[in-house]
Amino acid sequence: MAAIFPSPEWLQILSDKINSDERYAQIARNWEGDMCVVIEPSGPLTEKQHYYLDLWHGKCRKVEILKDMCSVQPKFILTATYDNISRIMKGQLDPMTAMMTRKLQVQGSMAYMMRNVPTVLDFVRCAREVTTEILT
Repeated sequence: MAAIFPSPEWLQILSDKINSDERYAQIARNWEGDMCVVIEPSGPLTEKQHYYLDLWHGKCRKVEILKDMCSVQPKFILTATYDNISRIMKGQLDPMTAMMTRKLQVQGSMAYMMRNVPTVLDFVRCAREVTTEILT
């Protein structure tokens, strides 16, 4: 199943993918941390979007599109322009390179993120697998 990125349907399909993917469940079995992905307007995206994902031990307990960040205090906040995040979704930009070059900004424990690189990369794999179309 796939949907246009970004959209509420895409977020729900990503949650379903994470919860049914055995590889992700194994790799992320020790991950403890919710996150908000903030997509800054650029290209065809005209409004900022906040996607909340509660990731816990290889499962996604909750997803939500937020109006702003006031209602949550996630362990991680990932921020990128729409252009940069869509490049990550298309496989044109490596997520770790994006973090190191600040094209994907991370608020939260970078040490925890670096200790869990396989989990981060497999989360991106799941996101890429459900992304068949990018907003244009």
